[in-house]
Amino acid sequence: MPTENLMDILLWRWQQTLQSFSIDQVAADWAFNDLVEAYSSFGRYYHTLKHIHHVLSTIETLEGYTQDLISVQLAAWLHDIVYDTQAQDNEERSAEYAYELLSNLKIPLNNIITVNRLILNTKKHQSAADDFDSQVLLDADLAILSVDSSQYQEYANAIRQEYAWVPEAKYIAGRKQILERFLQRQRIYFTPLMFEVAEVSARANLKAEIQLLNEQETHG
Repeated sequence: MPTENLMDILLWRWQQTLQSFSIDQVAADWAFNDLVEAYSSFGRYYHTLKHIHHVLSTIETLEGYTQDLISVQLAAWLHDIVYDTQAQDNEERSAEYAYELLSNLKIPLNNIITVNRLILNTKKHQSAADDFDSQVLLDADLAILSVDSSQYQEYANAIRQEYAWVPEAKYIAGRKQILERFLQRQRIYFTPLMFEVAEVSARANLKAEIQLLNEQETHG
């Protein structure tokens, strides 16, 4: 998708999300520019505006499961706003950023508290059984795992670029550990729809990436 096109779509989505609140238009535009700047910053190859667009599109498909759709959408916009591959507290810092940005927009406090909870749950990709909003956000965030194999390869390469500072052997070991952790779960996706349409392909992609990493390890 051409970048200009993507920007138009995202601006429209941002305005749609905010339309149920009476938000100052200038403040909303400033906030959007902040989001664009953060997601376009140097060193991001996967955690970009394209990722946000994919997450928001998946939430649209899953919105029937949500209890507070607008908070889920706001959390999608802000869940990776702080992204530093050398830090361990990206989710906490993203939640703080979200609190400040949404407070400035005068979004109601109950929405902000929900957004914070949702963002923090992306740290371990775990959700309470009755936290349907978290389940939708987490499924949307991991929807990339179930794309076709060539798109998945692009995703895996982009993640490697984000961790370019990590030596090959260390990266392979760490990445395999993450992928195996997802495979060990009873299910990767929480919502019935994602489980039905995406679980099998996600598991196949994860296994294929592990196999590729094993080969790189052997030939490395």
